[in-house]
Amino acid sequence: MMEESMKDYEKELEASFRTINEGDVIQGTVIDVNEEEVTLDLKYYTQGIIKAQDMSEDPGFSILNDVRIGDVIEATVVRVDDGQGNILLSRKEANAVLAWDVLEGYMEEKKNLEVKVSEIVNAGAVAYVEGIRGFIPASQLDVSYVEDLEPYKGRKLTVRVITVDREKEKLVLSAREILKEQAKEEHDHKVAMIVPGTISEGVVESLQPYGAFVDLKDGLSGLVHISQICQKRIKKPSEVLKVGDKVKVKVLNTNDGKISLSIKAVEENQEADEAEEFDEKQFSTGESVGTSLGDLFKKLGF
Repeated sequence: MMEESMKDYEKELEASFRTINEGDVIQGTVIDVNEEEVTLDLKYYTQGIIKAQDMSEDPGFSILNDVRIGDVIEATVVRVDDGQGNILLSRKEANAVLAWDVLEGYMEEKKNLEVKVSEIVNAGAVAYVEGIRGFIPASQLDVSYVEDLEPYKGRKLTVRVITVDREKEKLVLSAREILKEQAKEEHDHKVAMIVPGTISEGVVESLQPYGAFVDLKDGLSGLVHISQICQKRIKKPSEVLKVGDKVKVKVLNTNDGKISLSIKAVEENQEADEAEEFDEKQFSTGESVGTSLGDLFKKLGF
C-alpha cells in the first residue's frame, strides 16, 4: 500500500512541474459528459474542457452518443485558463493534425472501417472518418457504378481508405474492394461445396475458341473445354453448340474457385448405362449366347 502511495505522490509531483502551453496536443481521459461539454482528467492540477462545438466536424456527431466516460481523447490546448481555472481544449484542432497520421495507418493496414453516409454530393457520397470529411465516389459505393445515390444517404457502409493527401486535405474511401472480396469468398465457398462427379443441367452463356461457359444458376458458371464438348473432334465449339442451349454437364473438378465441366462425360455415362440396361434385360429374359448363335446360323442359312 505504501508503494502505491509513493507512486501516486510521484505522479502528482511530476504533474506539478509539468508545463502546458497553448497549441500543445495533450491526452486526457473523459470523466464527465453533458450536452455542452466534455471534461477530461489530464493528470494535471486542473482539468481539461472541450466544448461540444469543438469536438468534431462530423455533422452526424453526437456528444452524448459518441463520447463515453473512460474514453481517451487527444486535443489541442486553446487556452491554458478558460476563466474558471480549467484548460480549454479543441479536439477538432488536434484532429486536423493527428487524424491524417491515423488515416495513413488505416490505408497501409487496409483496415475495414464502419462509416455512415452523411450526405450525397455530385458523383458520390460523404462520410467522416476520425473527424475528417471523406469522399466515396459513385464507382466505389458498390461492385458496379451506382447511378441512384439517394438511397445511400444515412446508410452505414464498411469502407477502406484508398487515398490520403493531407496537403490537399483529400480523403477518399471505398466500399467496392471489400464487397468484391466478400463476393469472391461466397463464390469460392459455393464452388467448394460442389462434389466432383455431380451431373446437372445448365445453359450455355458464351462460346470461346477454347470452350463453352455454362451457367449453373446460383451465380455459378463453369467451363467445358473444347475437348470435353463431344466425342468427335471439333475445331470450334460453335460447330455443335450455341448460346442459350440447355446442356447436361458433369463436374470434373473444382480448383481455385473454378469449375471444370464435361458434356462428353455425361454422354459416355449414358452409353454405359444403356449397355448395362441391355445386359440386364438379356439376363432377365433368359437369352443366352447359344440362342444368339442359333439365330445367327439361321440367318446364314444353316
